[in-house]
Amino acid sequence: MEFTTGGRLEIRISTADVGKRVSVRRLNPSAGSPEGSSERFTDTVGTLTSWEGGVLRITRRTGEIVTFDEASLVAGKVVPGPPPRRRGPAATVRELQEIATRGWPPRETARLGAWTLRAAGGFTARANSVLPLGPCGLPLPEAVDRVTAWYAERSLPAMVQITTGDPEQDALLDAELARRGWTEERHALMRTAALAPVADTGAATEHVRLARTPGEAWLRAYGRTDGGAEDALAVLGGGPSVWFATVPGAPGEGPVAVGRCVVDGRWAGFSAVAVSPEHRRRGLATQVMARLAEQALSEGASAAYLQVETDNGAATALYDEMGFTTHHAYHYRRAARP
Repeated sequence: MEFTTGGRLEIRISTADVGKRVSVRRLNPSAGSPEGSSERFTDTVGTLTSWEGGVLRITRRTGEIVTFDEASLVAGKVVPGPPPRRRGPAATVRELQEIATRGWPPRETARLGAWTLRAAGGFTARANSVLPLGPCGLPLPEAVDRVTAWYAERSLPAMVQITTGDPEQDALLDAELARRGWTEERHALMRTAALAPVADTGAATEHVRLARTPGEAWLRAYGRTDGGAEDALAVLGGGPSVWFATVPGAPGEGPVAVGRCVVDGRWAGFSAVAVSPEHRRRGLATQVMARLAEQALSEGASAAYLQVETDNGAATALYDEMGFTTHHAYHYRRAARP
């Protein structure tokens, strides 16, 4: 890793480079200590996610976040990302669901073995359901009772996302919940694609604006905060590197299209893509996704994922055109009302 020009270390990055892929060298805080490393410097390559209050955060391609004080920075530069992959990405159900949870994070979680209980004031099923990605460590009936009690303590209906990655375990869990009268709902697909073709649709993107926070106009255009603005903002704004896209309307008019993308290592997750009814069928959703994909590529991502309900035919057709294919299906079970 070369940082020098004429034998000198140079810092060639600033707060203006947030969102770019960088290579940095910093002083190793444990160097020279009895139990520490003997290396004087530590090198890190990744996306400069933030630089605020004298603290830098860099997200590596693995999703690991490295945080350090700017006073320890001795060299840094912007570096090009790897060549975009055009092949479809590979991932297990568990890997992809864990990435998706980081990209749409609940406000509160609890563990029950390999199950994650998620809550966010009722904003979206994804952030308010159990994600069962392995053995729970208890007999299934007892585990379901624990889940029901946990959500009742939060005045939320108990809900489970049936997506263990093991068809046999899925069937057993689904059968137990059905026996208890839990409602089957929200059948959906996890879809993946190579990221580069999503950016290379040929759609005009120069008028699509990007921001780190949604803003009131974006939230109005999205229109699905379900009355819990604080919970919605926490979920929407969560993730390693989050971007909000807006297509402005005419003067005096709100946004005509919006979308969201979260970059997590090699993955870019798309969500909250919405177009106002009077502006549909004009390619605006394609423009929003292409612009977000351009940004994600610049941060080193190479793979894309999204989640879409099976009855959303228009969205499914759009994603087909962009090269998305189905990775796996899932659905929810909601507890019967007392």
